[in-house]
Amino acid sequence: MEQMKTVDIHDKIFDETYTAHIQKNGANWLGQIQDVPIVKCEAPTETALMKTLEKKLHEALIAEEETWEEQFEEDVKAGRLDHLGDKAIKNYREGKYRKVDELQKLL
Repeated sequence: MEQMKTVDIHDKIFDETYTAHIQKNGANWLGQIQDVPIVKCEAPTETALMKTLEKKLHEALIAEEETWEEQFEEDVKAGRLDHLGDKAIKNYREGKYRKVDELQKLL
């Protein structure tokens, strides 16, 4: 096996960058993204490996987003987030809030 290289992969849709670890192993290239463990693959060339990693990363991010959205919808329907709305209303009534333009100045 040759020495492992690290390369950044940027997903344009999610606007996130991940580090891939790639390595030549005999006739093929192996690659993985440690922050997204399900993204592992093998390809005959480095170029093909990078394309496959990008595609698998994007698919994994979509699956993660869909799972999160399903959980969120389930939590809303079950009332598990109601306490957050109640707290926001309580804080508003007690004057514990800031106007949006004030918050933008803080950023």
